[in-house]
Amino acid sequence: MIMHMNEQPTALVTAPFRGDGMDALRSFANVVYDPWLEQRPLRIYRADDLAARIEAVGADVLIVESDQVTGPVFERRLRVIGSCRGDPNNVDIAAATAAGIPVVNAPGRNADAVAEMTLALLFAVNRWVVPADADVRSGQVYANGVIPYQRYRAWQLAGQTIGLIGLGAVGRATKWRLEGIGMTVLSYDPFNPEATHADLDAMLPLCDVVSMHATVNAHTQAMMGAVQFGLMRAGSVFVNSARAMLHDTDALVAALQAGHLGGAGLDHFVGENIATDHPLTAMNNVVLTPHIGGATYDVESNQARMVAEDVRRILHGERPLHCVNPEVLA
Repeated sequence: MIMHMNEQPTALVTAPFRGDGMDALRSFANVVYDPWLEQRPLRIYRADDLAARIEAVGADVLIVESDQVTGPVFERRLRVIGSCRGDPNNVDIAAATAAGIPVVNAPGRNADAVAEMTLALLFAVNRWVVPADADVRSGQVYANGVIPYQRYRAWQLAGQTIGLIGLGAVGRATKWRLEGIGMTVLSYDPFNPEATHADLDAMLPLCDVVSMHATVNAHTQAMMGAVQFGLMRAGSVFVNSARAMLHDTDALVAALQAGHLGGAGLDHFVGENIATDHPLTAMNNVVLTPHIGGATYDVESNQARMVAEDVRRILHGERPLHCVNPEVLA
């Protein structure tokens, strides 16, 4: 349905929204802003509760990031759904399509943020930042009569070779940053002709560092296993700022315990958490962060700008830039 310019839809926004995108949305919609990320305790709507909230505020537009958009949500009078994710896996796309509701998304919204996190993990692992910080805080700078220069020597990253697994938005954003610090960047991505390698196992032996930037699917699940870790150079570093499902954690632990890998940096764990007694937590050559690669205010600005623009386009009869079910636009 094409809206007349004097009509003002109501947009229920439960995703973090800020900056120019929020200003733009408010210029053509009445905004009910209730972001899940600001709730204490944390709140993520189930479908029934979200449908009730849509009904209560009379929303024509729904913009979400983590809420469950299924079943009863599609019985409400929605003209467009915005999912502030690259992969809108919180939305039942088939049901949205059956209901004739276009779903717009925000691919690449967090590319720069996750790329920066990748470098942060790599630097932290390679230069022993976490154990060195612990030494200072605990007064153990000269523990057992050994000076820090003896404990924490490292090869600088400039001049080393890194292999990127996945050359999508995050992989590309990581690539130019690594080149900027003097690394040689190889890449494996069967869907990107610009990748340097079509065979993963052929790339791994050339790498001092391997970094994951693939999406999780049936073909990529546990794609880094015992064989692949064994192919990496002795003393090399593994970084995964994407998803833990892309590697075999037991195989990673074994490669680290055997001393074949020199270290690892991980920003995600299956189930979003890792047990405090897990072998990885006891390794001082491993840096663990709790899935915060995309946790920047800039990501919220990026997704707001992208989704608000596509919502505007749909409401005014224009073709959106990013729509996961474009067949409903006809």
